[in-house]
Amino acid sequence: MIAKLKGIVDTIGEDFCIIDVNGVGYLVSASSKALGRLVKGGEASLLIETVVREDSISLYGFYDAWEKEWFSTLTKVQGVGAKVCLAILSALSPSQLSQAISAQDKSSFQRANGVGPKLAARIVTELKDKIVTVPIVDKLSDAMGSEADTTEDVVIAQASGDAGKLEDVISALVNLGYQRIEAYHAANKAIADAPDAEVGALIRAALKEFVKKD
Repeated sequence: MIAKLKGIVDTIGEDFCIIDVNGVGYLVSASSKALGRLVKGGEASLLIETVVREDSISLYGFYDAWEKEWFSTLTKVQGVGAKVCLAILSALSPSQLSQAISAQDKSSFQRANGVGPKLAARIVTELKDKIVTVPIVDKLSDAMGSEADTTEDVVIAQASGDAGKLEDVISALVNLGYQRIEAYHAANKAIADAPDAEVGALIRAALKEFVKKD
């Protein structure tokens, strides 16, 4: 069972790469985000998920443990095969996936090729209580030459307190025309700043967050 490959990047394709390890080329399927961190002719280190079937052995590569863990988690959802999973990982970073699941934001998943409304709804429903939290510091940044996540890529933890209150604020913002994922961010910020405030006050505070952005 192959768990990791370290070698020279021989080829970079649309959804795969070939890693030359001491003269042996390994064909590895990967997300566009992972492939975007590779440089042809450069050294790379990828975590590997080996999938063995009756008629094939496939290798899937990941630039960090968080992405690999999301692959394992997503493929447990009915209808999410390896190909669809890589499409999701190409559209959303691991931290964005955590945010989308926390916010129950189906539209974010529909950005991935092969994910329609029904499958997106199934994903957020089945994974509601299974958010992956592998630390960002586990990234293989030294081997991949990657940089730390940007500020906008950092997961906002759900504020402590009444989950029903959070949902009430999010629902109110969505009804006002805001996207659920941005409503989730604003509601979390408002509750974090004033956890004992009433829903009406929290909605007003969340709206001020949007004004600041404008």
